[in-house]
Amino acid sequence: MSNNLEAIKQIYKPYRVTLKNNVTVLETTSGKYIVKDKQDQDIKEIFTYLKSRGFDFFPPLIDGNRKDVNIYEYIEDTSMPIEQKSSDMIDLVALLHYKTTYYKKVSEDKYKEIYENVLNNINYLKQYYSELFIKIDEEVYMAPSHYLLIRNASKIMASLDFAKEELESWYDLVKLKDKQRVALIHNNLKTEHFLKKERGYLISWDHAKIDTPVLDLVSFYRNEFFNVDFETILEEYLQKNPLSDEEKKLFFILISLIDEITLLDNEFQSCRNVRLKLDYLYITEKLVRPYYSVKEEEK
Repeated sequence: MSNNLEAIKQIYKPYRVTLKNNVTVLETTSGKYIVKDKQDQDIKEIFTYLKSRGFDFFPPLIDGNRKDVNIYEYIEDTSMPIEQKSSDMIDLVALLHYKTTYYKKVSEDKYKEIYENVLNNINYLKQYYSELFIKIDEEVYMAPSHYLLIRNASKIMASLDFAKEELESWYDLVKLKDKQRVALIHNNLKTEHFLKKERGYLISWDHAKIDTPVLDLVSFYRNEFFNVDFETILEEYLQKNPLSDEEKKLFFILISLIDEITLLDNEFQSCRNVRLKLDYLYITEKLVRPYYSVKEEEK
């Protein structure tokens, strides 16, 4: 960005330049601006589309015509509890999905592709954890992180078995469908990408795309599961933009997949990594269980 930034500084004449995460903040006599490297996305095109759908809760794009950077108006965030921030954010996400939803005609291979991709991931994780547990079980003296893992082995495998069983059920629901509900999704949801001034703004649209709204909920959950009460968040979202049974099922399948655990030479850090994965597993089970309890009662 260096050459571009020097040219931009000549135009805006900032009295202060600050590097903040992956952006540059320019403070000028006429206001504050954000300079951010362009990614593959055409942000100007995305914002134009969103405006056409009646959604303008994104930072004003001051200059989107440059080759390598975009320049945005700086939005001063309001400090608030994360629970309130996540609630305001999910309202905006539900509105985004509602405003941009349409039904896309798809071939039967589309759902089969999703099914096979998720199934391959589940099978890979089952094999990964099975081999890891066998290796740990052969140890004479287990490291604390290994002991913590082996004590929860059945819980981890049960989560993957649940995901596999539900995936088969999901595929039975969708395999004959020729349409899929899609929307413009943000695709990188976390509370730090929501700012609140007089109203809310979603920022960091570099990964936006047209796809199922479920993926936004999955990314938000995986990024913030430990910080917010997602049961309340999910209820708020569903009140404003209800999901079909197959969409809810896909959401529960995807969040039930516990990723590989990074074990390091540093045992303290390894224990921390294991504990975080197990917390994810138990918090997810607590979120999913009531939905299936209701289903069982209905039967």
